[in-house]
Order: sequence, then C-alpha cells, then structure tokens
Amino acid sequence: METQVAIIGAGISGLAACKHCKSKGLNPIVFESEASVGGVWRKTIGITRLQTPKKIYQFSDFPWPPSVTDEFPPQSQVIQYLQSYAQHFDLLQHIRFGCQVVSLRYDGPSDEEMRAWSLWGGKGDPFDTKGKWHVTVQDQNTLSTKVYSVSFVILCFGKYNGLPDIPEFPKDKGPEVFQGKVMHSADYSAMDSTDAANLVRGKRVAVVGFRKSAVDIALECSTVNGPEHPCTVVYRTGHWGIPSVLPMGISIPFPYGTRFSELMVHKPDESFALSLLASILTPLSWGISKSIEIYISSYFRLGKFGTVPKHRLSKEIMSCHSVKLSEEFYDMVEKGSIKLKKSKAFCFSKKGILFDSEVESADVDLVILATGFKYFEKLKDIFVSSTFQSDITTAPGLYRNCIHPRVPQLAIIGFSESISNLHNAEMNCLWLSELLDGTFNLPSIKEMDDDIAKWDKYMKEYSGEYHYKRCIAGLQIWFNDQLCKDIGWFPKRKKGFMAELFEPYGPTDYVQS
Repeated sequence: METQVAIIGAGISGLAACKHCKSKGLNPIVFESEASVGGVWRKTIGITRLQTPKKIYQFSDFPWPPSVTDEFPPQSQVIQYLQSYAQHFDLLQHIRFGCQVVSLRYDGPSDEEMRAWSLWGGKGDPFDTKGKWHVTVQDQNTLSTKVYSVSFVILCFGKYNGLPDIPEFPKDKGPEVFQGKVMHSADYSAMDSTDAANLVRGKRVAVVGFRKSAVDIALECSTVNGPEHPCTVVYRTGHWGIPSVLPMGISIPFPYGTRFSELMVHKPDESFALSLLASILTPLSWGISKSIEIYISSYFRLGKFGTVPKHRLSKEIMSCHSVKLSEEFYDMVEKGSIKLKKSKAFCFSKKGILFDSEVESADVDLVILATGFKYFEKLKDIFVSSTFQSDITTAPGLYRNCIHPRVPQLAIIGFSESISNLHNAEMNCLWLSELLDGTFNLPSIKEMDDDIAKWDKYMKEYSGEYHYKRCIAGLQIWFNDQLCKDIGWFPKRKKGFMAELFEPYGPTDYVQS
C-alpha cells in the first residue's frame, strides 16, 4: 500500500514537493484553496516581475522555454511556467483544487510521551505506524468538509498570503475614523487589472510600505493617474533598490552567490581556517558592498530624493529585504506622479493620514497597506494541538529549514528565504524526499536543536532585527552543501577550481543524475 503524503498548497513549494514525493513512489495529495496552481504568483498585480534573473528562478530539471526572452519575466509568464511544470511532470492529477485545509490534528502518542523523545518521532522515522495526521478540508464551492488521514504532512502555503498584518493604532486614530477606503495590498493584488485601475483612477492614493508590493502598486497607480493625482508612498525605512544589472553588466547573484563571496561570511559550524579567512576578507566584503551602494545611489539618484538608506546593502541582502526596483520608479518620482514621505509612524484622520507628530498630514481617498502578513499566526492556527501551536511560534527556526524537532511526521517548506525562493524550496523538497525515502536518518533532537541555534545566531548577526525572516541568501551554497552531504551527494558541483570558486551557483548545478 502506498504511503499517503498530504501537501498543503500548490505554489512553487507545493509543486516541487509533489514532484519529488511522486518520484519516490509516495502517494501525494495536494490541497489547494484556489482554482489553479501558482500560489502567491496568482495574487500579484500584472506589472510584477521576477526579482531575480530567470536562470536562478527555475526548477533544476525544467528550464524556461526559449520563447521567454525577458531576463525578469512578468507575472503572466511565471504562471505559465509553473503550469507547464505541473503538466510536464503530471502533477495535476494529485491536486485537489478549491480545497481549503482548515485544521491538522495529530493522532498518536501523548504530549508527555513526545516530550520524552530523544529522536524525532520517537524513533527518528518520518513514518510512524502509531501516528497519523487527520487533515480537515473544506470544499470552497459546497462548504462541505472531509477528513483525510495521512502518514505525513508537508505545509507549503508560504509566507506571503493569508492573514494580513494590519498595524495597530491608538483609539480614534485608526481606519474607522477615515472617510475614505482602506485595504490591504493582498486585496488589491487579487483584483482584476481593470477593476484595480478603476478603483484608483482619479483618486488620491497613499501606499504604506516600501518593499516589492508597495513599489509595484505605487507604479501602477502612478501610471493610471499621472502627476494630476500623485500616489504617496509612506515608508519608515529606505531600501537599496536593486537595478536589473550592476556595473560591468553583472547581476546580483554574482557578488553574493559564489563560493568566494561566502568565504567572506562567518558560517555555522565553520572550521578555524574558514573563520580566520572570513575575518581576513571582511575589508574586501565591505569594499564590494560599498562600491555597489555607490553605484545604486548614483543610478537611482537616491541622494536627490533623500532615500539613501542608513544601513548597509549587505545587511539588506543577508536579511532578504532587498527589492529589485524598476528603473521607472524614480522617474515617476521626478515627474511628480509618485511622492515619497518618510515617517516613523502614521495614523488616520477623517480626511486622510497624519505623520509622526501628527502636525503634518496628507488628504487622501484610498489607503493601501502593503504591510505584510502574519505568517506565523497562519502557521500556528492550522494546528488543533495547543502544544504544537506553542512549539511552532516559539521555535527559533527549523532543522534544515523544514523540520521542527518536536512536531512528528510533518515538514514545512517555504518559510525560509533566499535570493531565489524557488531554488531554495526545491532543494528543501529534494532533501525531504530523500529523508522520506530512507536515504538518511535525522540526528537526535538535541543535535537538531544545537544546529538550529547555530543558524539562528548567524541570522541574528547578519540580519539583525530581520532575523525572523530565516534568510539564507548570504550562505545559500553553504546551506546546500549541508543538504548534499545529508543525502550523499558531492557538494562541489562545478567543474574546475576557478569555476567552483567564482561562478555563481544556481538550480542547474543540482540536477539529479
């Protein structure tokens, strides 16, 4: 009898998980609340493009078609690529569309027994005959529910949808006093392009935030309204916008995605020699980052617009806060179609929004909050067990970014980030499929906790207050090395010493032989 694995979500992580589980003879069943594959890409506005070159945002064994010539394909082509991947590997037969998972209940050993375990699941086995997950699924059309009993669960619903993170406001200074309309970027992005254009047309719009969604929405609003009704972008912290290319025509993976670049970074479990080398190369790392900062500042005229960040570019890369910025954005600022307003805080008034000391204000008709999502709340709430809810919300991280040492028969894919989230997710899915196939065993719970703590220390050192994003952008190759060693692959994937040291790594370096 085939072992049934439930996969929640049919975005990039869910598709990769389904493909790799299927390749190991498992029986995956994918629950997707929407009507088609694509995940967060189905809920992005039309002008959104990849933030990374397509050669590193692709599955290792499924290249982009020659017909896609743009280095940063738009949302429509990304959706087509993901649909083609699902069709090519015959994944659609495993997906139940319009099915929302409302809860997960574990039926197995008691909490007391599980707390006494020294190995994950008691024996270190991903499939325990004593334990089952009961997955309650609601049909989005009929609203009827059905419970599925499965041997393993893979959560792949990601971080950038679900529960909107709405800022809290003092009494009588929130959206309730505003006479205009307030919405979250997720609701705006879910709209049809024509409806979205009609919504903002002729209105004074304020967008709160300065990352990808905020920038794209502001651009769309400015295209519709022009300088007659400029869009105001309210932000707290400036960011280093990443242009399509850096000096000498190189893209962002080159200075941050090679083994040489990772030699400049202190790593979890590094040897004394590597630690010494990272310290010696620190001035070089600073110089590279500084030179790119100077280029970006000049390219986007950040000094002119007062948006030069106080933090280093390297911190933004290491914390996955960098944003590929369209060359049009600051052109729109210069034309007056977009206004920038830096403010540590804001609140609402009857006619608009108030900034900082509430002396300065802006009269607006529509406020769009591009303020992110409460992804840990969404993750926590899916569990029936209060013990598992607590474990998930208090964990400093996951082992190999997908296994919680105290939650048996379950993995979480897509909650860590990197320069290419697709590549990162696929590597985790490859590793997980080998674990499920019995290729290797996990270390003890204590050893996993120790490893998690080391990575958490690294993230806090290099990402600072943004460490919660679980970003491995600065050490993607080093992280992949650990995965390769676990599954018995040789970690050095290039041909020749110079290529191994200086060529950027990408998905095609990890094609299965």
